Amino acid sequence: MPAESTTELTGAMIIGAETVLGTEQAVRSTDPRTGDALDPAYPGASDEQIDQACALAAQAFPRFRALPAEHRARFLDRIAELLDERVDALVERAHTETALPRARLTGEVGRTSGQLRLFASELRTGTWQGARIDQCRTGAKSRPDLRQRRIAIGPVAVFGASNFPLAFSTAGGDTASALAAGCPVVVKAHPAHLGTAELVARTVLDAALDTGMPEGTFAQIVGAGNAIGARLVRDPRIRAVGFTGSRAGGLAIAAEAAARPVPIPVYAEMSSINPVLLLPAALAEGGAGLGAAFVDSLTLGAGQFCTNPGLVLAVESEGLEAFTAAATEAITADTGAVMLTGAIADNYAAGGAALAERDGVEELALGERPEGAAAGFARLLTVDAAGFLADPGLQAEVFGATSLLVRCADTAELAAAVSALEGQLTATVHAAAEDTALAETLLPLLEERAGRILFNGWPTGVHVGHAMVHGGPFPATSDARATSVGSLSIDRFLRPIAYQDVPEALLPAELTDGNPLGVWRRVDGQLERSAPATV
Repeated sequence: MPAESTTELTGAMIIGAETVLGTEQAVRSTDPRTGDALDPAYPGASDEQIDQACALAAQAFPRFRALPAEHRARFLDRIAELLDERVDALVERAHTETALPRARLTGEVGRTSGQLRLFASELRTGTWQGARIDQCRTGAKSRPDLRQRRIAIGPVAVFGASNFPLAFSTAGGDTASALAAGCPVVVKAHPAHLGTAELVARTVLDAALDTGMPEGTFAQIVGAGNAIGARLVRDPRIRAVGFTGSRAGGLAIAAEAAARPVPIPVYAEMSSINPVLLLPAALAEGGAGLGAAFVDSLTLGAGQFCTNPGLVLAVESEGLEAFTAAATEAITADTGAVMLTGAIADNYAAGGAALAERDGVEELALGERPEGAAAGFARLLTVDAAGFLADPGLQAEVFGATSLLVRCADTAELAAAVSALEGQLTATVHAAAEDTALAETLLPLLEERAGRILFNGWPTGVHVGHAMVHGGPFPATSDARATSVGSLSIDRFLRPIAYQDVPEALLPAELTDGNPLGVWRRVDGQLERSAPATV
């Protein structure tokens, strides 16, 4: 196709260095406020086009992973620069496709460019390579010369998320970390925001061309239904998958990956209700304030955050009564919000209704339901701890502004409820000084069940940095050892390799005696940047 402006939408995909139109059934995003289909239509990728994208990624891989880290860093920096330059067009289209506030989306563009720059910085430090050297020894305790580094695993398939059209989609954290690792990426664009995905994909392609990346380093395909995603995961040239979405979707992708002749890892963020523990002294000091703050977190973004506080655990007390009264008042007064898509709104309403109908569950408060094709509304339910412990179905995620308050008779019952929890992305504890001893007993239980533990805060909002973990035990993710946010997420797309008695002339630069790249290395167990002594 001919070159187009940076804001013109064409319905095209990115394959190789070209924008191309699919040849299969077309899909359209919709305006969630009206339900109207948006132009343009996006014809779906054919099997041949998926094959071409994966073939080009495989061809690009040897060259791309062999590039000096600085070259890949420049590529990531250039994507970030172009995203920031095109922020107005990105925000406007994303607002039309998702109804998310423009201010929120402007911040999301900044988060997306920020995490790209984070990985560029990480590449320049060299620590991601995990260089280790055990020098040879002779004599009674002889050993070979062993040198280790980490290398890219190969082309990665990335599935865009519905709730973050930028930060967890085309150029989001999965794509940024995979590219940083040296892995070409093939993105399956989310159908809820195809126009935004096209604008971002063209931005990535422009950056790749500007910085001389190999053709095939990045591709984006679109398509209707689940078959296209399954076809992508089954392609033998794809070596890993990054996914953010529902438990059903993540498990389906993991099953496809496991059934391949050569199985591959799937890093899927799937399902979490993010329990909040309100300890007795904290409730006594400020139950009403906690109730209002809780609703602020619950209803943020119509509750469409993967860290939405969908469960509250607390011991019966006057403080809990104050919390409940304040939360009920705030939810009743909440005017609701447009959700991302009509399907998400329908599933949310059905999920909340099903939760409310389970044995022992009572409805405390219901917010207003606004007009619109994808109306979302707040809901607070409650059950006692005995009922919660008897019914694992009460831990089902309701993606939206619904939460369940579990009332415990005493701290022993509170601990039992925590012990019964499934794996979570986050667990939050509100504790005063007098709660320290109780918190100390609960913390080990939470460590076994969550990827991030917060004290005296709220789980919505994920900082992008070096120490962040956005992951957790199943079913929060498919692999509790990984994070999808922060510099550590690059580890998902790297594997270790050892070189034994390899001649100096054949060693990668980061493992040679001269350490010409000046990277941090563990030499005979000691972390250093200097060159090892010559044997």
